[in-house]
Amino acid sequence: MDRSKKVIFVSHCILNQNTVVCPLARAKGPYREIIEKIMEYDIGIHQMPCPEFRKLGLKRMPMNKAEYDTPEYRNLCNSLAKDTITILKEYISNDYKVIGLLGINGSPTCSINGIKGIFMEELLSLLEKEKTYLNKIDVPEDYMDMKDNKEFISKLESFLSSLSSKRM
Repeated sequence: MDRSKKVIFVSHCILNQNTVVCPLARAKGPYREIIEKIMEYDIGIHQMPCPEFRKLGLKRMPMNKAEYDTPEYRNLCNSLAKDTITILKEYISNDYKVIGLLGINGSPTCSINGIKGIFMEELLSLLEKEKTYLNKIDVPEDYMDMKDNKEFISKLESFLSSLSSKRM
């Protein structure tokens, strides 16, 4: 079967809310509507690592960006960002279209817009040094899986359709 040769890089918890701090999970597993919308465009999904889970495991307490922002945590995020860029470059060197990045607004680690999360700061800084610029979009803080998400899903669809020819 022919591949679409399109891929989007997503924050880990978009595909696996089980890694989110317990009181903050917003889905039982993945964000279904988001994943289904991406699938409608035949876009592959590359799950980026979760630095919070990697560093503190499942039983961690909720923390803000200032609490995470230590040299050790920033080094972890930088290392994971370098791995992510290696993977991204592999796609690009094999003629794949990287549609963009999908982050989590308000996350101390994975927020792209507004106050950037630490992992995204490291990733975006390294991408800029590589002169690689990606389209970006964040899942809003009030997003709850399978609730009234029409506004964001419409925004996501516009994002995807403007960057990828729809094939169904």
